Amino acid sequence: MVKKSVIKILVLDDEPFMLKLLGRMLADLGFIQVTTCDSGRSALEWIDCPNSPPDVILLDLNMPEMDGVEFVRHLVERCYTGSIILVSAEDERMLQTAEKLVQAHKIPVLGHLHKPFKPENLSALLELWTPPYRGEPRTVKKTYDADQVRAAIVNGELVNYYQPKVELASGKVVGVESLVRWFHPQDGMVLPDQFIGVAEEHGLIDDLTRIVVDNAFAQAKIWQDNGLHLRVALNISMDNLATLAFADYVIDAALAAGITPDGIVLEVTESRLMKNLSEPLEILTRLRLKRFSLSIDDFGTGHSSLNQLRDIPFDELKVDQGFVHGAVSNDTLRAICCASLSLAQQMGMKTVAEGVEDLADWDFLRTTSCDLAQGYFIAKPMSADKILEWISAWEANIETLIKSPCVTSADRKWNADGT
Repeated sequence: MVKKSVIKILVLDDEPFMLKLLGRMLADLGFIQVTTCDSGRSALEWIDCPNSPPDVILLDLNMPEMDGVEFVRHLVERCYTGSIILVSAEDERMLQTAEKLVQAHKIPVLGHLHKPFKPENLSALLELWTPPYRGEPRTVKKTYDADQVRAAIVNGELVNYYQPKVELASGKVVGVESLVRWFHPQDGMVLPDQFIGVAEEHGLIDDLTRIVVDNAFAQAKIWQDNGLHLRVALNISMDNLATLAFADYVIDAALAAGITPDGIVLEVTESRLMKNLSEPLEILTRLRLKRFSLSIDDFGTGHSSLNQLRDIPFDELKVDQGFVHGAVSNDTLRAICCASLSLAQQMGMKTVAEGVEDLADWDFLRTTSCDLAQGYFIAKPMSADKILEWISAWEANIETLIKSPCVTSADRKWNADGT
């Protein structure tokens, strides 16, 4: 643990009273290397002095002449390697936005404090500080070209992993999402964000998706024959929906595998704007008529929006993880999450929350109208042969997670603010 006496702190605030208050507060907490500045210009002059860059800057946002946002830009120009704590009387949403801005500049943010605040709140944030990483540069994700992805498809190097979905009310495991992985002969497991985009850009996504479909349907049949009835979801790219033959392929694949469409969920993610709606609309409508379920994935992000809800016969809405994790303590996220769930409920759709990362997320969702949950708190994606063992372990411990009452379908009458 780093001694407080060696941590250099710069306090930037235009109010003399706040400078004295923060200086005294820091001294009482045991920090002795504290410098105070009443303007961004003077703070930058101090930072530019040899051996003076602070480890932590307590930064006020709303200041005359140079505000906190402009000050951060100057820090970026100076390649500042320390951390920042935002201190302001602005509202919570403004502080959250400013925090995201600083993070976008790759400057660590320990958090934000809303004036007035208590010394223990400041102390808690300062305890999060760690010296900047000065070792070898972090490994950059390897990129793959179209020929390598094509070879992976041809050579059978793509396999499906499965992430469980559970009912929030009962904790029962009711389904899985099929997620493709590439087992590279030299690099080991390669995650989809390193090759799906390449497949889409180079016309390989249909071949890739057909492998995922075939493997998922075959696995669904194996589970079904062993008495395990799980709804299997798989991701469909909008690029798959450019040719009308795709619907026939999915229908025929289910028939060949010996499974019924009502056990399959097709999660549609629109990563790019549709130029022509007629083909996707025909394909998806046909699939719904055959009783495949359609889920709008990553709702609220990219092009997954109200237009798609209006035009496409989805029967499930999947709330993006960016609106789920941390929603219990973030008013903005909570409002968006609850409004999305309320919208789906009014449209008669099932709901899934992805990105359930901890117990707080789980407990929060159990107070909402959400039907299913998915995320690392429940389980990471795993190979098919590990699903049965995981279900046994989950069911042995589920009672501890469902002690508190959960909202039932009869109780699901939500206001837009989630109250």
